Amino acid sequence: MTQDMILANATLVLPDETIRGSIVVKDGMIAAVDSGTAVPAGAEDCEGDFIAPGLIELHTDNLERHIHPRPKVDWPHQAAIVAHDAELASVGITTVFDAIRVGSIISDPNKKYGKYARQMASEILSMREHGGLKISHHLHLRAETCSETLVEELAEFGPEDRVGIVSLMDHTPGQRQFTDMSKFESYIRGKYAMPADGFSEYCDFLFGLRETLGEKHEKATVDAAKRFGAVLASHDDTTSEQVAVSASYGIHLAEFPTTVEAAKACRENQIANIMGGPNLVRGGSHSGNVAAIDLADLDLLDIISSDYVPASLLLSAVQLGQHWGDMAKGLATVTATPAKMTELHDRGRLEVGMQGDLIRFRLTEGVPALRAVWSKGNRVA
Repeated sequence: MTQDMILANATLVLPDETIRGSIVVKDGMIAAVDSGTAVPAGAEDCEGDFIAPGLIELHTDNLERHIHPRPKVDWPHQAAIVAHDAELASVGITTVFDAIRVGSIISDPNKKYGKYARQMASEILSMREHGGLKISHHLHLRAETCSETLVEELAEFGPEDRVGIVSLMDHTPGQRQFTDMSKFESYIRGKYAMPADGFSEYCDFLFGLRETLGEKHEKATVDAAKRFGAVLASHDDTTSEQVAVSASYGIHLAEFPTTVEAAKACRENQIANIMGGPNLVRGGSHSGNVAAIDLADLDLLDIISSDYVPASLLLSAVQLGQHWGDMAKGLATVTATPAKMTELHDRGRLEVGMQGDLIRFRLTEGVPALRAVWSKGNRVA
C-alpha cells in the first residue's frame, strides 16, 4: 500500500536550488511542493532535514558481489537479488540499472568464465514482476568486446526485456582503465591468484581476442543497443580519438573517462561524463587515472555512480555539493541528470507529477545520515 504523507519544515533539494518547504505525496506520486516552515496537522516535522529525490544508480557491480561473495562461491540468485535490492534501498538508491556482463570466455580452462546474463536478467525481471523488490530495477548490459561469445549472448535479449543501458567495454590490457600494465598485473594476479609466469600468457590471449573479434563485437554491441532501444555508453575512454569513435556510434554516456582530455572531448560531443563515487570519496582513482574532483573543478563531471560501494552515492553527491557550494547541483549528479540521460522522465526531481521516490537525510559533521527512504510513496528504509 502506498503511503499518503506530508513532509513539512524540510530543506527541499530542487533541481536548481534548495528551499525550506513541504512536499505532499498521494497515491505514490508527488502531489504538491510548497515553500515555508509551517507544519500542518497530520504532517511530519522534518526539522530542517534535507528531502531529495531518490538516488538513481546507472552502473553498479554490487549485484555480482552478492552472487559471488567469495571466489568460487555461487550464492542462490534470488536471495542475492533480494539482498542487493535491500542494500541499495538502505543507502537511498530508489532506481538502479543492474550491470550484467555479456560476453564470456569458454575455450581455455585456465581463463574460463561462463555466461550468466540471460538467466540473471530473467531472474531480476521475474522478481520485479512478482513484487519481490523494494526499488525500481532496470537492466544494464556490459558488453565485453574482449570475449568469445558476445554476439551469441546479445542475441538472447530483445526489446521486450526493456534493456535501459548497453555499455561498450574493452578490457584489453595496456589501454583505457589499465594503461599502466603494472597496475593491471597487480589487479589481475590479486583477483585470480594468478602466478607470475601465467600473466604474460593471459595478456597474449586477450590481445588475440581483441585482434580477431574486437571490431565484430563493437558493431554487434552498437546494433544491439539500437534493437533494444537502449542508451549506449562507452567505458574508460582515454583519448580524444576514442571519444570520436564513441560519438560516431551514437554514445550518450561516458563511464569513467580516465583523462581530462577524454572528459573534455566528451563534453564537446554532448556525451555525459560519469565518474565513480569511490574515486571522489577517496580523493583519487585506485587505477591511477584522473581524479573525479579534478573533473568537478573543471565543470566536466555530470553524473556520479557508486560503482563498487553503494553507500558512496549519497556521500559523494553531498561532498560535491559542499565543494561547489551548491547542494542542489551536487545532488543533481545522482538524481535529475541520470534520470534525464536515461529518459526516465517520471523521477529525479521534486516536482508535482513525479514519482514519490524520496530520501530524507541530515548532515552530521558534514556526513549525510539517512533518516528515511521512500520508493513510489512506500517507506522502504
